[in-house]
This record gives sequence, C-alpha cells and structure tokens, in this order.
Amino acid sequence: MEDGFEGVIGRTVAESTPWWPQPTLPPAGSPDVVVVVLDDVGFADLGCFGSAIRTPHVDRLAADGLRYNNFHTTALCSPTRACLLTGRNHHSVGMGVVSNWDTGFPGYRGRVSRRAGTLAEVLRGSGYATFAVGKWHLAPIEETTAAGPYDQWPLQRGFDRYYGFLDGATNHWAPDLVYDNHRVEPPQRNGYHLTEDLVDRATEFLRDHLSVLPEKPFFLYLCFGTAHSPLHAPREYIDAYRGAFDHGWDRERDEVLRRQVELGIVPPGTELAPRNAGVRPWSELSAAERAVSARLQEVYAAMIEHTDAHLGRLLSSLRDNTLVVFLSDNGATLEGGPTGSVNYFRWVNGLPPGEIADLDAIGGPTTYPTYPMGWGQVSNTPLKRYKQNTHAGGIRDPLIVHWPGHVATPGAVRTAFVHAVDIAPTVLDLLGTPPPDEIAGVPQAPVEGTSFAATLTDPAAPSQKGAQYFEMLGNRAIWRLGWKAVTYHTPGTDFDADRWELYHLDSDFSECRDLAQSHPDLLAELVELWWSEAARYGVLPLDDRILERFLVPKPRPITDRSTFVYYPGARIPGEGAANVIDVSYTVTAHVSALGDGVLLCHGDRFSGYSFFVQDGHLVHDYNCAGVHTVVRSAAPVPKGARELRYRFTKTGRLRGTGALDVDGVAVATVEVPQTLGIHMNAIGVSVGRNPLSPVSPLYESPFDFSGRLDRVVIELGDDRGPPHGEVLD
Repeated sequence: MEDGFEGVIGRTVAESTPWWPQPTLPPAGSPDVVVVVLDDVGFADLGCFGSAIRTPHVDRLAADGLRYNNFHTTALCSPTRACLLTGRNHHSVGMGVVSNWDTGFPGYRGRVSRRAGTLAEVLRGSGYATFAVGKWHLAPIEETTAAGPYDQWPLQRGFDRYYGFLDGATNHWAPDLVYDNHRVEPPQRNGYHLTEDLVDRATEFLRDHLSVLPEKPFFLYLCFGTAHSPLHAPREYIDAYRGAFDHGWDRERDEVLRRQVELGIVPPGTELAPRNAGVRPWSELSAAERAVSARLQEVYAAMIEHTDAHLGRLLSSLRDNTLVVFLSDNGATLEGGPTGSVNYFRWVNGLPPGEIADLDAIGGPTTYPTYPMGWGQVSNTPLKRYKQNTHAGGIRDPLIVHWPGHVATPGAVRTAFVHAVDIAPTVLDLLGTPPPDEIAGVPQAPVEGTSFAATLTDPAAPSQKGAQYFEMLGNRAIWRLGWKAVTYHTPGTDFDADRWELYHLDSDFSECRDLAQSHPDLLAELVELWWSEAARYGVLPLDDRILERFLVPKPRPITDRSTFVYYPGARIPGEGAANVIDVSYTVTAHVSALGDGVLLCHGDRFSGYSFFVQDGHLVHDYNCAGVHTVVRSAAPVPKGARELRYRFTKTGRLRGTGALDVDGVAVATVEVPQTLGIHMNAIGVSVGRNPLSPVSPLYESPFDFSGRLDRVVIELGDDRGPPHGEVLD
C-alpha cells in the first residue's frame, strides 16, 4: 500500500474513500526570493557605494531598499557561496577554499557537506520553485564530467533548473556551459555575451514557472561572472568609458572616498588606507603603462555597467512581493599583479604577463584580461588589501536588501555587522520557515549564522552575532563586538611569526589605527578566541599553499591511471581529463577515414593544446598561455593511414620535444621550450572538434573532423616531475 495513505480501501470503490496527498506550498503571501551575486566586485564598485562606474539599476534597488556597509564575506568565492547557501561557516561544511581542491582534511574537501542543506533544499521542501543561473563553483571540478558523480551539482543540491558554468570562471564570449545536468554550447549569434544569456535564461525559467503555477513562489539564485577575470564587455560599453580613468588610481581613490562620505557609506573622517605593497604611484608609471592600465579599468567598468543594464531587465520583470538580496562574494583582486594582463593563464602558471600591444582588443574575444592591482585597491576603497586577505579589502563587501513594503527608511545605510553566513537564516526568518532537522534522511548540523531580519525595520537593531572568525590561505582575523584582530600571512613563512594587528572598527572604519601595542591584553584574548573558533569550525590545520593546491595528490578514480581512451563528441572538464603537465605522453588518434579537423584539443585560445589535420597535414599546436609551439608534417598524411600520433618526450622541467608519427613512422619534430606548470585550462578535452574558442589560431572553431574518428588514446609516462607550484602574491 502507498505510504501515508489516509483514505479507506474496501472491497469495491463504493465501499472505499479516496485520498490525495496535498502538495506542500508556503503560506499565502510568501514572497519570491532573488539572490544576486557578483564576483570579485569590491566594496566601492557600485554607484551607490561611491563608484564612478554607472550602475543605475542597482542604485535604484538600493534607493528603495537598504545598503549594508558592515557586510563581510570569506575573501574567496566558493567559501562565501557555501556560507551564503547553507548558513554555516565555510570550513564547517568542507569549503575552506575553492572547490577545485581537496587537501585531505575535513575543512578542505571542496564539497558542501550533506549535513548542511542549502537554501534551495530548504525552500524546495517548503514548497518553493528553485532556480540557479550562472556560476556554481561548489562541486569538485573533477566530478563535473559526464561520469559524475552529480551529487554536488545544482540540481542535486535543491535546484529544479540550472543554467551556467560549474567552475570558478569562464570566457564570457565563449563560455563552458551546463544546462541542468549536461554540457551545452553557447547560442550561436553575433555579439553573444554570457551576461545577456544568463539574464535571458533566468527570465525564461521564471516566465515558464509563472505561466503554469503563479501561486507557487520561487527562489532564484543568480550568479554573474562579473567582474572576475576575464574582463569582457561589448565595445560600445567600453568606449563609453574612454579616458574616464586617465587620471589614475591615486586620484580615483581620493574621489571615491569623497563620494562615499557624501553618500553616508563611510563615516565622516574615515581615513584612506595606505597604498598597498606593490602598487606604484600612478605618477611613476610610464605613458605606455598608464595607457594600458587605464584601458583595463575602462573594460572593468564597462563589464559592471553592462551587467547592471541586463540585471535591470530581470528586475523589471519581478513581482512586487519579491525579496532581493544583492551582494559580492569577496573584495577586488590582486591577481593581475602590478601591470595587469590580457591572458590570466600566464599569472596562474607563474609566467610573465607579456606585452599588451593592441589596446582596442582588450575586453574582446581575443583577450582574457585582468586589471593591475592598483585598480583593485580603488575597488576596495577606503580599505586595505584584497581578495584572499582577511583585512577589510578582502572581506568587507557591498550588500543590498530590497523588499517593498517591508523596509523602514528606504535608501538608508545599515551599520550592523553582517556576514555571508547570516543570509540564509535571515531569509528563512523573514519567510517564517525554520531550518529542518533533517533533509532527505540526513540529520542537519546546527545553523551557525544569525538572522539580521530586525535591521530591515529597526535602524538601531544591533548585530545578533557575538563573534565571527575569518581564515583564508593562512590569513586570519576575528571580529568581536566592534573589535577586530587580523594578521596578514606571507605564504611559506612560519605562522607563529605572523604579526597580529588590532582595530576598533566602530571608530576606525578602514583599519588604519593599529591598537595592538596599547591593548595587548585584548589582542591576546582575541587571538586565543581565534584559535578556539578555528578548532570549533574545522579551520585546522592551517595551510598557506595557493597554486600548489592544484598539484596536491589525491585519489581520483577518473584521472588516477596512465591510459585514457576518449571517443568522438566527448567533452571533459580540465580537472577530469588526462593531466599532461610536466610528464612525457602520447596522443594517438585512431581513424578509419582521413579528413581535416580537430582530433583532440584541451583548452581554448588562451592556453592548452590541439592535435588536428589541416589541408591533409598532421599538426600539433602547444599553446603555452599565448605562446604557440607548432609542429606540422612536411607531407600530407598518406591515404589509408590509421594511427596519427603526437609524442611529447620530457627533456627537463617544463620542456621537451614534440614529434608527429603516422602509423608509427616519425614525420616531424619540434623543441618545446616551455610548457604549462600549474594549470592547463578549465576548458578541458574535446574530441573530434574544438567547440569553444580555438586553441590554435591556425583554424576557426569548431573545425569538426571531417573523416571518421574512432577514438583517441592518451598514454602518460612515468617521469612526471614533483609538484613545483610557485606561490604568487
């Protein structure tokens, strides 16, 4: 008999009483909920937070809602998203850093514990429709292949529909997209841009739902790639900022702070934090350096304004009774270094940024830009340091809450301390939905965040938190009742040698007056509290490795072998594909009919490799973050050939010899002076075609193989070098 049947079953229908289970629906009048997350956007990057960047739709959201100037995140993307969706601290749920890494300790699994249900799981259980669009970055990346497991994908963590990208970043002109539980290629249309596509898809999901069951409220989790690298924006948006930042980052920081004081975002008398280490005075840059730097910032501003414009399309379509929460996941970044770059993969792999010759190309499809850290400092005005750091520049971020008719003093600024871990419990509090004790048979861990719902109607409502710890990549901090102890950690140095600073944030917004010497007892007490909280929430052991974590050996059933057989049409993300970094290997394509086209490629135009046939010749192009080493057969491949092979023989650290074979006969060789040492490309292996942007400039995508490809076999040697990641600050 059906479980829970409450009718009566007799011998006939006449003797029986039917019963139907009632669908779960929230109480009448429950609002729709929209959470919008920007990426790497600093405290000062919105017009309503003091920026010169035009964000009229976000500004309107703030004017009718509330801005929070004491909102904090974890300093990195995956951890903040884990806090936001679960209401628990990031180490508690296994997301101490990004989901690309599992270092073998409970706080650093790169996956969200099933004991920490997501906001989507809770709301779906209470009758909401749930949709996720955009960046996910909460599943172990090696588990985002077609082989799964799928248990950490959006649809398995509470969302009914999903459209977006699973890794931490993607090319906005040619993104690596997932629709529900399968990979798809972006729409083929002129001028395609991911931001516009995400808003189109979110709008489609909502319209489809409301057309059928408008009585059922929805939860939309919309996460843009803006403004994480690559900085990509349409040309008309970039041109609109031409010359806007020629005066440089020093003057711009002063102007931003002035506007922040006028807007009430920071208190009068707030000091501008000293220039961060590594940021040169603008006046010391050459004319050429200033031109490149200003152009990179123009693209950054254009990307944010472009996103604001398309977010406006979505906001205009929402129903009146909609709770909107808008935030950034961490502060602006230092990852562009002193000069910025047009190929982010050079930074990831420890390579020099290279020359930037064509200013007009920056922001377009042929570039993968990131700005110099001097502009990151502007984005974090008036705060010090950046993303990854636990000083305010990394963790103090913009937050806007908008709910028509439920906010006192619209347009006001709230000063209560709030953390990303508090958002889920606040949403549930506002909806009158208690967190469940169990989800899908799994007992739930206690919620660690605290609701700040009272601040919507009471400007004086204090924070309900007693303390909040921070840790990211060895940087540490703790806040308690307006006081903050913080230390910056240099990777590779002794943690015990770190110097702790002490700030009274209630009177020192920008952490400029270190009170460690005048309040040593209080500092010692806070440091001891940090260690206690670290033990309580799974922060230990401390780990300051950054790029080296890509190389941490761990059991990977998909990749822990030396032979990989791939079939036509397969697409495999980078961390689930054969790892050819610093090792000898062969790539053998078995064909039963010759033709032109890609046999196998890994990556896109910014890094990777491609093995293909062109005009009958066998070709391999190794793309070392924009530097190409090409080997090509002198003669066309003979008709009837069955095995086409590329052999890489390692001759030293990150270098070797490449050779082409046809049916076992060598036909060409080349010296490969430099190979990638850390990260090949999140855009992984594609078999029989190059679906996104071309790895090699010798062809246009998708360059489908026109013959008959049976399979491609990658075989790895046994000479892989030891991990040699280089820490970049």
